Amino acid sequence: MAQVLAHITGTVWKIEKQVGDSVAEGDVIVILESMKMEMPIESPKAGTVKEIKVAEGQSVVEGAVVAIVD
Repeated sequence: MAQVLAHITGTVWKIEKQVGDSVAEGDVIVILESMKMEMPIESPKAGTVKEIKVAEGQSVVEGAVVAIVD
């Protein structure tokens, strides 16, 4: 299993993938908004989204786990 981490502090703008979705390495799972910029968070490996740990509109800090991919 791989943890998908926020690389910046920001607000969850959009969740692109849902639990059960297949992803390739580099697929966007969540988009964060920080300082009016959209920053995609990508899957570190190919697999299946097992868990989404954030909700749209939620604030996250750098290093927070936003999803789990297996």
